Amino acid sequence: MHKIAKATTVILAAAFVLAVAACSPPTPAANEFAGTWSVSDTSGAPFEIVLTEDGNASANRSGEALTGTWKEDNGAAVITWSEGWTTKIAKEGDAYKKMAWDKGVSMDSPPTNTSDATKK
Repeated sequence: MHKIAKATTVILAAAFVLAVAACSPPTPAANEFAGTWSVSDTSGAPFEIVLTEDGNASANRSGEALTGTWKEDNGAAVITWSEGWTTKIAKEGDAYKKMAWDKGVSMDSPPTNTSDATKK
């Protein structure tokens, strides 16, 4: 009888571990766009964009704190800023480019600004 109780305990412990693992949220995969990017604004002044794994975006451009959200879309990071601008960071060949559209301008239109984008 002791062997049955011990085997039952082992089986219940294993079932518990499997149940906990099945209920745990998956760990997000590392994203090539998450991190800090060096870019330039419409006047050519450098600034940095920070994209976090949880989808938040921030920047400090010429003393102006920018906030927004981002998502990966067709192999590019698309940032929607709370100020209304949209920014896209995409790989072109061996390098990355930043394209930005002013508030109300569709991404189907030519970008308002472009610059190189370098991940730190």
